[in-house]
Amino acid sequence: MIVRDKPNAFKLLFILRGSVVTLIFGQIAFFTLLGTAVAAAQYYYPVIFPTFTLSPLALLGVALSLFLGFRNNASYERWWEARKQWGQLVIDARSLSRQVTSYVDESAKGGAELQQRMIYLTIAFSHALRHQLRQSDPWSDIEKYLNPEDIAALRKSQNLPDALLRLMGKKLGTCRHKNLLSDFLIQSIDDNITSMATVQAGCERIQSTPLPFAYMLLVQRTAYLYCLILPFGIVGSMGLITPLFCAIIAYTFFGLDALSEELEEPFGLSANDLPLSAISRGIEINLLEILGVIELPAAIQPVKNRLI
Repeated sequence: MIVRDKPNAFKLLFILRGSVVTLIFGQIAFFTLLGTAVAAAQYYYPVIFPTFTLSPLALLGVALSLFLGFRNNASYERWWEARKQWGQLVIDARSLSRQVTSYVDESAKGGAELQQRMIYLTIAFSHALRHQLRQSDPWSDIEKYLNPEDIAALRKSQNLPDALLRLMGKKLGTCRHKNLLSDFLIQSIDDNITSMATVQAGCERIQSTPLPFAYMLLVQRTAYLYCLILPFGIVGSMGLITPLFCAIIAYTFFGLDALSEELEEPFGLSANDLPLSAISRGIEINLLEILGVIELPAAIQPVKNRLI
């Protein structure tokens, strides 16, 4: 995710980091060259292209804008829903840790160990969920928070975050068997674990259910068609500045399309994706602090205005 102060209007024109210009430079260059060729042909051979009315282009542009607007709204809704899910995970992790440290008697036999175990598993879950969504290896982040006897079984799991939640449920059952918590408090803590499972399922739903392919196909075909016929339709009235209009229109339409593609998959490592590493590190810091750990890991900071 791009994190930076709002630049002034002049700098805004030349910012590339976080912009989609680098992704669509090929389309912009192609249609600018096409506009240049059409403008040059019109300049040297004025009778080649008759003057057309711009009404068909205007109608097609309005229709394309509606398609792009719909897709962009749908993609942003997925991005925002993903951010809300991770915000809920932060709430659940802090709440569960607060309940465990407040209500489990650490002076009782096994109480302090159980507090640490539940909090460590919560930290491991946040890292495991991030790695699952990004399809990366989680073990360097979570192995230090797991007991050696649990690692072998967890490595065989097809769904590591869910396996960690099941392990948390078993530890919560241990609280009941040892009478470390009342049934009411156990239910309250279990509600937080269930909410974490809901967050995981919500993220999996977003990741596994992309926008219908037909939307992308329709928008891209229409955008290419529009930009191909645009210079021929406007060259009679725009003349030598036709390439400029072609570049602006290509940047607008293909830029919105590229941005929608980035927002559609909010869990990746693109410039506009969610900073899951920073969020999970924040959870780790908060929960270790609850345990009274002095040497906390450093918060992840933006690098060149980009937070991952």
